[in-house]
Amino acid sequence: MKMKKFLAVLMTVVMGGSLVACGSSDTDQSTNSNSSSNSNSDSNSNADSNSNSDTKSGDKKTVGIAMPTKSLERWNRDGEYLEAQFKAAGYDVELKYSDNDTNQQNNDIQGMIADGVDLLLIAAIDGNTLSQTLAEAKDANIPVIAYDRLIMNTDAVSYYVSFDNYTVGKLQGQYVIDELKLDSEKGPFNIEFTAGDPADNNAGYFFNGAYETLESYIKEGKLVIPSGKKTFEQVATPSWSTDNALENMQNTLASYYSDGTILDVALCSNDSTALGVAQAIKSDYTGGNAPIVTGQDGDIANLKNIVDGRQSMTVYKNVNDEAGVTLEVSKAILSGETPDAGLISSLSAEATYDTESYDNGVKTVPSYLLVPYVITKDNLDVLVDTGLYKWDSDNKYLESTASTT
Repeated sequence: MKMKKFLAVLMTVVMGGSLVACGSSDTDQSTNSNSSSNSNSDSNSNADSNSNSDTKSGDKKTVGIAMPTKSLERWNRDGEYLEAQFKAAGYDVELKYSDNDTNQQNNDIQGMIADGVDLLLIAAIDGNTLSQTLAEAKDANIPVIAYDRLIMNTDAVSYYVSFDNYTVGKLQGQYVIDELKLDSEKGPFNIEFTAGDPADNNAGYFFNGAYETLESYIKEGKLVIPSGKKTFEQVATPSWSTDNALENMQNTLASYYSDGTILDVALCSNDSTALGVAQAIKSDYTGGNAPIVTGQDGDIANLKNIVDGRQSMTVYKNVNDEAGVTLEVSKAILSGETPDAGLISSLSAEATYDTESYDNGVKTVPSYLLVPYVITKDNLDVLVDTGLYKWDSDNKYLESTASTT
């Protein structure tokens, strides 16, 4: 299988110590990572072809990667796997983390443009703040791929690679339907929503996917929202902050559940917010039940909570798969090709090609969308099978195999 072959190559790079991804510090900081020699050039025939072509021309190509922050586990993983893949395919890599500071990210990207990178791969902190900087990239004929988060209000974005973000929310909503047996039970059941960062274009897709999946049950009265907070704006969590989610849920519990009212579901858009909500439930909830708590990302602390019964599920987006698809799209661009639906058959992970759904305000951005899946306590071995997680010495909790988490 392509996936197993890819994982074998990646783990050789990461676990073999042939690279230092994201630096040695655990604190948020900007990071440059540059490679000066080809590695694993025979691991992929396309990468081999590109590498040989670059070597003959004496101009090895460089990919500039801009990640939002090191303060969230998932971006450490994304940065590490992207850097590993591109280096293994024979490219130089300039990798920067911007400490969740939009000004810093603009400066980082401008620096990469000045350095003459051949392609920019950007996971935006705020997709609305990069248009002027990306105009400079367009003037320099540097193609741009929006990674995981759509970049808004610019025609400089060539492609968008992400997961089907609306489906993430749908999976969370369907999990609630199945667990509460909403199609057969009378209810009513109480639910509260915790959404993501308003600056993150994906956050609205996550929330809408979940809310619209459950909307008929809410209208029917089978699901009730005691707080009355039904819109994204009412339940958004700036910066996906665990502390903000904790405080918001504590306030909700104090205002609407202090009299013993039962909370059946805390639908959280991702794991960092679910972590705060789970803390609030543990410290402030007076009901005798364990509410359903949803999440997304597969963060280690949340997987521990799933084992311990404090979180019910997470929607997992395999960053290894996302990085693999991004590599294939990038290779095509750097070879002078125009990627389209024809690339799907050569990808290492299941994905669709979408030219209609992601309008950034200036253009509809051609998109490669991967398929997420649900992880619960009963199928944690699925994560181990990816090669990105392993069981701890007691075989109870999962640990990451990444070196930077």
